[in-house]
Amino acid sequence: MHNQENIIALATPSGIGAIGVIRISGPDAIALVVPYFKSIKEKHLIKQKSHTIHLGHIIENDKVLDEVLISIFKAPNSYTGENVVEISCHGSSYIQQQIIQLFLRNGCRTAEAGEFTLRAFLNGKLDLTQAEAVADLIASDNETSHQIAMQQMRGGFSNEIKTLRDELLNFASLIELELDFSEEDVEFANRNQFKDLLHRIKNVLKKLIDSFAVGNVIKNGIPVVIVGEPNVGKSTLLNTLLNEDRAIVSEIAGTTRDTIEDEISINGISFRFIDTAGIRETEDKVEGIGIRKTFEKITQAQVVLYLVDGYALFTPINNIEVLKFKIEKIKKKYPEKSLVVLVNKKDMLSREQLVVLEEELLGAPLLSAKTHEGVENLKNLLLDFINTGALRNNETIVANTRHYNSLTKALEEVEKVNYGMINNLPSDLIAIDIRESLYHLGEITGQVTNDELLGNIFSNFCIGK
Repeated sequence: MHNQENIIALATPSGIGAIGVIRISGPDAIALVVPYFKSIKEKHLIKQKSHTIHLGHIIENDKVLDEVLISIFKAPNSYTGENVVEISCHGSSYIQQQIIQLFLRNGCRTAEAGEFTLRAFLNGKLDLTQAEAVADLIASDNETSHQIAMQQMRGGFSNEIKTLRDELLNFASLIELELDFSEEDVEFANRNQFKDLLHRIKNVLKKLIDSFAVGNVIKNGIPVVIVGEPNVGKSTLLNTLLNEDRAIVSEIAGTTRDTIEDEISINGISFRFIDTAGIRETEDKVEGIGIRKTFEKITQAQVVLYLVDGYALFTPINNIEVLKFKIEKIKKKYPEKSLVVLVNKKDMLSREQLVVLEEELLGAPLLSAKTHEGVENLKNLLLDFINTGALRNNETIVANTRHYNSLTKALEEVEKVNYGMINNLPSDLIAIDIRESLYHLGEITGQVTNDELLGNIFSNFCIGK
């Protein structure tokens, strides 16, 4: 925590581009730039107001390094809460490094990963959940993950936790006060009000914990594995979903020997599709390895799409009764998986055959991966696996594993407090559990923290943020 040092880093992606932004933060950030910046209008940076931009040149020993725009932000009204200078220069890697090296020789050191945001947290500009949301926002690659990160950055989640913690802290103070007057046998904390508060806290914590099931898959993408026997159209379906020729398609059985993965966004939610080797008995060692990988991917997936050849269901070997047997076998082997049976090659079936399949397979989706018929219905079916009601209602959704763990521990302690209240346990025992609840709630927003925790969180940030 070298908070008095001046730090510098490239804030835009490295490489050639139109412009690059170099960020400097620290007590002397503005003063360090003054000797090397010559304003077009002869302005002195120290005398300029915060949140202003100035055109000029970065010069070292009469050598012009670049024409730049200098943005200055004076403490405490900056992202980090310190003096901050952002130098917008041309996007040449050479120019960027020349400017960075200039200031590394003259009062700056290279910023560590996430150090600008860490300083924002330490200086009270962000709480810990908002700081983590910065990283999530940068990493967001679809509308839904962006929405969750923005909500967290605005402090919706933080405010809920802080409100609960403050109310619990108020009652904790009254119970601690009772301990000081234990010989007087007095009660400062209204027990009925406290029970009501505990009930409300439990409901809020349970709701937040339950939301993690949605938030986690939205943040990391939903793994969907496509399985089935050889030549049922798995690779064709993958290519259709991705709208590109990602997998090799062939009439030769066993073409897919390894798993093929790619990701698409459906209505703002990421789905990671996995095409697998066809499941069958084989003496081919390489194909056999691919089939074993298929079963491994089933265990890792959240949704299993079991694709069957609808045309082949009207042959003696792979008829509907055989299919039902195979489906039950998979259900028993993976009872916890969401299994969707899809009937492919709809374009090859007669109207009478379609009616039979709809009756026998109880409305299993019919599609044609080749002609794309029914694929949009499949996408809507996949969305049904995600409860997007909370998103539509703009409710708080937990997508961070650290937050989930702390919420779970806080709920455990609140349950202990509630048990103590119901069974009239002594106030000193109840007070211990309340302190633990407060600790875990404080962990979430950063009211309770340590260097190791901060190191783990901010080491995952990019340098320059």
